[in-house]
Amino acid sequence: MKRITDYGNAFLICIPMAKSKKAKIYNLIFIAVIVVLIVPQTRQPIQVLLNKGLALIIKPSIIDTSERIQLKNYNWQLQTVDGTDFNFSAAEGKVVVLNFWATWCPPCIAEMPSLEKLYQDYKSNEDVIFLFVSNEDSDKLHKFMMDKDYSFPVYQPLTQYPSEFEVSSIPRTFIIDKNGAIVIDKSGAADWHSDKVTKTIDDLLKAF
Repeated sequence: MKRITDYGNAFLICIPMAKSKKAKIYNLIFIAVIVVLIVPQTRQPIQVLLNKGLALIIKPSIIDTSERIQLKNYNWQLQTVDGTDFNFSAAEGKVVVLNFWATWCPPCIAEMPSLEKLYQDYKSNEDVIFLFVSNEDSDKLHKFMMDKDYSFPVYQPLTQYPSEFEVSSIPRTFIIDKNGAIVIDKSGAADWHSDKVTKTIDDLLKAF
């Protein structure tokens, strides 16, 4: 028996060592894969790659009109990574794309390219507000944005978000209509630059 232990992640695997040459090769390959997955420097890129694969096939679903949650208010204070204050009330009466994320989160990183493309499609439309919200410090967020060459707006929360969001895990993305109803509520990585999502936003823009 051979044991691989990663105490930092409570990771323990026992591998039966076969005697044949072919089986030994398989065992070595298996061990190499496990080591790659438990080493922090290689684990995150692999997790991001796997989540990117999932994001390609996962499309956000639209909530039925009768089941949509309505925001009671827009009482939420944020600021940009450059320190400019932003009041969520400025988004009232507009279509909102709201994403909760972090730079250390593999599924967040995986879906970012599609969210960047979605932002590029609508950044010139004053009736669509994009909010990418993270609790991390400004320097870390700014570096991530520069390294990835993303241009979507990133905010840090100064007060508690409206209770209707109930964010317990990230990534969590909402699309909200002009009347404050949550039309899409998606946890986990997804493909946001899809015909379904853009049609949804276009339809919401046309609605009164």
